[in-house]
Amino acid sequence: RELLLVTSGAVAEGMRRLGWSQRPTVLSDLQAAAAVGQMGLVQAWEAAFERHGIRTAQVLLTHEDASDRQRYLNIRNTLRTLLRLRVVPVINENDTVAFEEIRFGDNDTLGALVANLVEAELYVILTDQQGLYDRNPRQFAEACLISEGRAGDAALEAMAGGGAGSLGRGGMLTKLHAAARAARSGAFT
Repeated sequence: RELLLVTSGAVAEGMRRLGWSQRPTVLSDLQAAAAVGQMGLVQAWEAAFERHGIRTAQVLLTHEDASDRQRYLNIRNTLRTLLRLRVVPVINENDTVAFEEIRFGDNDTLGALVANLVEAELYVILTDQQGLYDRNPRQFAEACLISEGRAGDAALEAMAGGGAGSLGRGGMLTKLHAAARAARSGAFT
């Protein structure tokens, strides 16, 4: 099997390294924190994979990279070459040049984009929850885990999108949209 990893956490790691307790609101400060944090993030992933004899490569992307045909093809070719070389691409948003994504933290969509790029069979979204629930498990102890759903299911989107008692503004709804995007390219999510 081949594996690509889309990660996040550069801003948080940068804040930790810089000794900041509050997330900056100024874009250039966010971008600086991401630049500092990206170093630690890549080192952590490299060390984790190295323990298993697996090589890694850093790939920084923006959504705009996939909008330009030549850049899209270059990304796809690079990722395919890394996989052929048995190197795990560790992919993150290029927060030092991206401006919209750094505010919204949209690596779920980036992951779906990467799944589409390499025609992945499977797209796995990791989260701090066990899966998709019928309501927010942090607020409702009786929340039930949903074992299976279909991409684009309006009922699932209604459960995940906004309002009191929902699964959150960007979290679960963004994941559902990313899963639907990956599914349109044939990836099971």
